Amino acid sequence: MKTKKVPMRMCTGCGEMFDKRTLVRVVKSPEGEVSLDLTGKKAGRGAYVCKSADCLKQARKKRAFERAFSMKIEDSVYDKMEEEISNAE
Repeated sequence: MKTKKVPMRMCTGCGEMFDKRTLVRVVKSPEGEVSLDLTGKKAGRGAYVCKSADCLKQARKKRAFERAFSMKIEDSVYDKMEEEISNAE
C-alpha cells in the first residue's frame, strides 16, 4: 500500500518548513489582488505563512510577500489579513 506524500512548504514569516495543510496560503490573483486563501484553491500565485499573527507580522516586516509577488502591498491589505488570521486561530 502506497502512502501519499504531503508537500512541504516554507513559512514566509519564520522560514521553517511545514506540511502544506498546516499553513495558510496568501494568493496574488491574476487581477493583482492579494488576499488570504483559507481554502487553498484560489487561482493565482501563492505564498505560505503559519496560522499565527506573529508569523504574518514577521513576513510583513521582511516584505516577504512583496518579494514573492513582485509588487507593493498596501498596509490596509496586511491589516485585513492580520484580522482574518486572528479570527481563524
